[in-house]
Amino acid sequence: MKSNHSILGDLTADQFLAEYWQKKPLLIRNAIPNFEPPINGDDLAGLSLEAEVESRLVIGDDWALEHGPFEESRFASLPEHNWSLLVQGVDLWVPEVAGLLSSFDFLPSWRVDDIMVSYAEDGGNVGPHFDYYDVFLIQGEGQRHWQIGQHCSEADLHTDSTALKILKNLEVSDEWTLNPGDMLYLPPKIAHHGVAIGQCTTFSVGFRAPAATEMLDDLATELLSRDITPNHLQDPPLNAAMANEPISGAYIQQVKELLQQTLDDEQMLGEWFAQFMTEPKYPSLVGMTEELRSASLENRPVEGSDTSYNHYLNGQKQD
Repeated sequence: MKSNHSILGDLTADQFLAEYWQKKPLLIRNAIPNFEPPINGDDLAGLSLEAEVESRLVIGDDWALEHGPFEESRFASLPEHNWSLLVQGVDLWVPEVAGLLSSFDFLPSWRVDDIMVSYAEDGGNVGPHFDYYDVFLIQGEGQRHWQIGQHCSEADLHTDSTALKILKNLEVSDEWTLNPGDMLYLPPKIAHHGVAIGQCTTFSVGFRAPAATEMLDDLATELLSRDITPNHLQDPPLNAAMANEPISGAYIQQVKELLQQTLDDEQMLGEWFAQFMTEPKYPSLVGMTEELRSASLENRPVEGSDTSYNHYLNGQKQD
């Protein structure tokens, strides 16, 4: 008898993977019963002050975007409502946040990207959008109202100057309000829009989905670094009339065959792909122990000091 994977509610891992993974959204009520968020908005604001931490602010109905690190004074000048703070890679800095990943051990660990945590004041949101990757959205403190819509492509995005990829239109098919411990799974390219109801935090467990162009670029760099005898392009059968004609389909076929010869080396491809998919998202943090990361954040000696974060939410440092 197959046991249920607790964070998936009544579903087994195999059922989830067969019926929902990369296919359709899924809401799981009380996925983490009695969930006590391992980090709150105050601590998140403290993290966003540090140069080593990737953070953003999204403010107002026009979704003005600012990148961290931020100064303490920036939080004092924020409006009372309708803004969000997003911090990437929180699992690298807070062990208790990293502990959430154990609930997703039914997926390959090398597919995990990071855990982003967002804090929002009432009305805070990042606009209707879609992502290119799978994501599990776990509600921490407070509530967030979600609208779920259509399958999207680049053609569905606004072409104006906004720095965020905002959809032209959201065709709402489902709406849910998430409470603490609820979880929403979203496959790639599904339109969604989440708005904070009061103050809230959301934990976003994202999975790597590299673009083909990104992989080709990295693969080319890897091939150049190897001592491999290169294959060179050769002409297809020619005739004199071809000298003044556009590049023929025969040449394109030669190119495809030449590139395919490289891709047919499964051992090389496997070695490269394993390295590519496990490359750290933040290489500068490689080798830093949990203790050193904590000390870096708090600008203090490792030994003999309080381990709490600095709190700067709403411009107030709370000791």
